[in-house]
Amino acid sequence: MSTQEAKILKNGERERRIKRRFQIEQEIRYKMLYGQRIAETGQGKTGNISSGGVWFTTENILTAGMPVELSMSWPVLLNDSCPMKLMIYGCVIRSSDKGAAVAIERYEFRTQGSRTFHQPVAQTPVELRMLG
Repeated sequence: MSTQEAKILKNGERERRIKRRFQIEQEIRYKMLYGQRIAETGQGKTGNISSGGVWFTTENILTAGMPVELSMSWPVLLNDSCPMKLMIYGCVIRSSDKGAAVAIERYEFRTQGSRTFHQPVAQTPVELRMLG
């Protein structure tokens, strides 16, 4: 679809979003921030995500305008072996009893350690002695 074409939604309205949305369903944890303090925490499940925002279910209605930190396991492994976590920092733009939309201000990927890397266990040398 070109930028000139307008996608029409099921309810007949024109799609306002510019960024492409991906239907990624992952468990997500959120922290509502009040300055340096954590005002509220909870968990939910992502519905869709784009480079500009994320929609997810919530346990409570979140306050629009509040800064929020989101954390979710990324569904793809780095180098086919290392799980990653996506950290999203943004602001709640709307919320209902069904979920919340967050505008992404910045994000970062963090590694969670490799699934295939195992630290070798050091063997204690054993000394055998013959009696007699």
